[in-house]
Formats: sequence, C-alpha cells, structure tokens
Amino acid sequence: MNAAAAETVPLRAKIAVMGALLGAFMAVLNIQVTNTSLPDIQGGIGTGLDNGGWISTAYLIGEIIVIPLSGWLAGVFSLKRYLIANAVLFLFFSAACGLTSNFPEMVALRALQGFSGGVLIPLALVCVLTLLPPHARPLGFSMFALTATFAPAIGPSIGGWITDAYGWRYIFYLNLVPGAIMLPALMWGLSPAPMHLDRLWKGDWVGVFTMAIGLGCLQTVLEEGNKDDWFSSGFITKLSVISAVALVWFLVQELRPGNETPLVNLRLFARWNFGFSSIANFMLGFVLYSAVYLIPLYLAVAHGYSAAQSGAVMAWIGLPQLLIIPCMPFLMKRVDPRRLLSLGFLLFFVSLLWNLNLGPNDSGPQLLIPNLIRAVGQAMVFRRSP
Repeated sequence: MNAAAAETVPLRAKIAVMGALLGAFMAVLNIQVTNTSLPDIQGGIGTGLDNGGWISTAYLIGEIIVIPLSGWLAGVFSLKRYLIANAVLFLFFSAACGLTSNFPEMVALRALQGFSGGVLIPLALVCVLTLLPPHARPLGFSMFALTATFAPAIGPSIGGWITDAYGWRYIFYLNLVPGAIMLPALMWGLSPAPMHLDRLWKGDWVGVFTMAIGLGCLQTVLEEGNKDDWFSSGFITKLSVISAVALVWFLVQELRPGNETPLVNLRLFARWNFGFSSIANFMLGFVLYSAVYLIPLYLAVAHGYSAAQSGAVMAWIGLPQLLIIPCMPFLMKRVDPRRLLSLGFLLFFVSLLWNLNLGPNDSGPQLLIPNLIRAVGQAMVFRRSP
C-alpha cells in the first residue's frame, strides 16, 4: 500500500465534508421541492398560476447570482465564516418562507433563500477538494454527484408527500431538521482561518454588478417570456436588452488585459477539456431542470394529479440513483470513464426521444420507462462530471 492510500482522513475533515454535502443537498433540493406543490402554495398566498412560477424563479435568480461570487467571498471572509453564515441565513429564510402570507413576501424571501443557499453548492465541492486526501476524493465526488442529480429528482416527491400530509408550509420547515445536523458539523469540522478584507476592496466590482444584472434579467426573460409572448411584451424586450448589454460588458471586463483580479477567469474555457465539459454540463443541466420543473406542472394542470401523485412519478428518476451512483467508482476502475460518460449521455438522449412520442392523454404510467432510463443516464454523467 502506497503512502497516499495509507493516509487516513481526519475525523474533523469527514464531519466537515458531511456537513457541507448535506448543505449542498438541501440547497439543490429546494430548487425543485416546490414544483409539485405550486397549486397549493399559490392558493395559500393568494396568487394565480401565472405568478406561481416566480416562486421557483426567485430562488434560481438568487442562486445564479451568488454562485460565481462564492469563491471570491470565501477567500475574503474565510471558508468557515462564509459557509456557516450563509448556512444560518439559508435556514432562517427557509423558516420565513413557511410563515409568509402573500405573494410579494414569498418572492422576496425565496430570492434571499436562494442567495444564501447558492453558496452551499460550490463550497461543498471546495470542501471535498481541500479537506480530503486524493485517495478519498472519488467517494467525495460521488456524494457531491448525489446532491447534483438525486436532490432535484427526489425534490418533487418529497414536496408532494409533505404537502399532502402536513401542508405546503412544512416544505420549508423541513430544512430545519437536516440544518440541525449541518451547522454543528460545519462549526466543529472546519478550521478557522484569517479574513482578508483587503481583497474586498480590490475585487472586480464592475464584473460583480454586470454579472448580477445580466444573469438576473436573463433568468427573468427565460422564465416569463413564454407567458408574456416574448418580444411582444415591452417588459421582456427591455429586460432582454439590459441583459445583453450587461453580459457583453461583463465579458469585456473579465477579458480585459488590465484586469488582474477577474471575478471569473474566462480564459479557462480556452482549454478544450474544461470548455467542452462545461458546455456539456450546461446543456445537460438545462434539460434536467426543465424536465423536473415541467413534468409535475403538466401532471397537475392537465391530469389533476395531486402533489403526492406527481412526486411519485418523479421518484422513478431519483430513487434508482441511490443504487447506481455508489457502484460507479467500481465500474470506473474496469471501464473507460469516457465510455461511461458517453453511455450516460446516450441514455439521457434516448429518454428525451421517448418523451417526444407522448401525447396530451399520456400521464404517469407512460413516463415510467423514460424516467428509469434517465435515472441511469444521470447517474453516469453526474458521477463523472466533477
């Protein structure tokens, strides 16, 4: 046995990584956990179907903006301070969402919940990379992959069951239970480090503001465009122009030769492996999250499925992955990972083709086989993606 294999993982590192991965799981889960319960939430806060999409959109806007900032801000405030502070805020805003009584409050609180929860996702991967020795990282990557693919798949099922059993407000209160494990784990497992507040003043603030405005407007356009007939709406047209200008400005700022501290090092995309894998993950994530959002909504509106019934349909994407993902490190030792990755994308593609043949009279039973195929493909792709 070589020295690397013989190196043991300290208990504090194990506990810290477990807490960080639990936080990432919760943050990803909350992207989709409301989907099967949107009709109940809309009724509870007095809004209609057209506005209900903002309950998910607001959370996503917060996450999209904060994720690129997380690496920089963790360096400013230290990993331990920044991660724990946002974990506390995430739990606070989760409970506040459960207490809200109207639509504007819900949208604002969901945006704040997403802004704090988005920090937990990339920093969980940072913990895997920095706290675990090389021989233990494959297992850490497997667990992180579980948060990326299993959490959104199982989210509608959990949300549906809780809504039918206890009411939609308990979807948000649910976060407090794993949060009681996550916080002590992070507080005890992570080592303190000094802050570097000087980096805050030297940061790429032009990049921060242009990215936040550009991505926030773009997410709103993509979410609300179809409902408002795209560019027939003055609101959508204005946001599209603002998004385009802000994102072009962001690109120019990040690639400017004199910018020594870019917010995002876009030159990394010139590396073939990094650039291609990033594009592939983006396309896969686009399809994955779209399906997990649209299918429960379709089943509820077109076929009158309850939250629990929609969740049961979506469970066949998530549950098989509990068995498949732990087997992937074993398979990767015996099969070329590139072949596994290619097979995963192929299976995902087959599941999408299968769904193309579905008609308006098809519902849960007809979605079973494509969901199972997708579950196998997702497990292969996301296990390899880190």
